[in-house]
Amino acid sequence: MSDIQEIAPYEQLGGELAVRQLVNRFYEIMDTDPVAAGVRAIHQPDLTEAAEKLFLFLSGWLGGPPLFVEKFGHPMLRARHLPFHIDERMRDEWLYCMYQAMDEQIGDQPALKAHLEQAFMRTADFMRNAR
Repeated sequence: MSDIQEIAPYEQLGGELAVRQLVNRFYEIMDTDPVAAGVRAIHQPDLTEAAEKLFLFLSGWLGGPPLFVEKFGHPMLRARHLPFHIDERMRDEWLYCMYQAMDEQIGDQPALKAHLEQAFMRTADFMRNAR
């Protein structure tokens, strides 16, 4: 069994602080990189609430404390994203931000990075609701 399966990604990343750092960097990239202009435009001007919700969600999704579920109930990701036009471009812009943030934070852990890239891709692709 690989380390990826034995130790939750939450712990491999470094726990709460590392997940917060990942989320903060993700939104910094989204907020400043022109490549992410489309996905940035569907967010509120202030990204504080979005960042907190993503942190809460990722905490549990990565195998840490189920903070989002405790606060809001089941994530119902697809239903929560249906009001937004999410096509391949939006998916790819979101992934661009996340992959860049991960590369900066965990580029020295290629197995973890590859595992998370695949998991994020599956999840982001599932959010698509437009062609």
